[in-house]
Amino acid sequence: MIKKINLEHILFLDIETVPQHASFDELDEDFKILYGDKTKYLRKDLHTPEAYYERAGIWAEFGKIACISVGYFKNTRDGRNFRTTSFFGKEKTLLIEFKNLIETHFNSSRHLLCAHNGKEFDFPYIARRMIIEGIELPYKLNLFGKKPWEVPHLDTLDLWKFGDYKHYTSLKLLTKILGIPSPKDDIDGSQVRAVFYDEGDIDRIVTYCEKDTVAVAQILLKLRGEELLQDNEVISV
Repeated sequence: MIKKINLEHILFLDIETVPQHASFDELDEDFKILYGDKTKYLRKDLHTPEAYYERAGIWAEFGKIACISVGYFKNTRDGRNFRTTSFFGKEKTLLIEFKNLIETHFNSSRHLLCAHNGKEFDFPYIARRMIIEGIELPYKLNLFGKKPWEVPHLDTLDLWKFGDYKHYTSLKLLTKILGIPSPKDDIDGSQVRAVFYDEGDIDRIVTYCEKDTVAVAQILLKLRGEELLQDNEVISV
């Protein structure tokens, strides 16, 4: 079934998220209590809410998006290439820019969004942050009233499950077993907060995010039984 999808109709993406603030102390008293309540089950008695705050970026209610990277296939006379671009900076601005890309170039019924664990993380996180930032959801992220087969999303984790819904495979593990160059050759998700707040190196995060986006496309190619992208076929625009 996935071999019938035109690759040029898919927008691949990945997001990197960080806590809303650099430290727990910057939260107001209500948010400190609410964060403690939100994380109580995960923290148990091992961590205080303050010590656990470095993980706040995984929740849209307490985090924000530092970068959205996207990629898409383009066939030319010289063959195929995969073009990537990233949105970063002020969160509301990058979300508006991402929305504009979707509505301008990937908004027809044939277009799909694709991410690894996107249905559980990337897509709902983007939608929640858009609502928080006062941005009307684009059609591709507005799932209210849609039937499951009407949702325009592909998820490489979902495809790899083959119906085994208790199964989870990380992007790093899946690229390893499929013989795909690892996107985790510099930093991984656990280091993004420190790179963002302590080092202030957004360029490093953007590079990491774009590598993840390319990896998602590579996984889909592998699942379709097609040749992987070579370095000279990946173009940053």
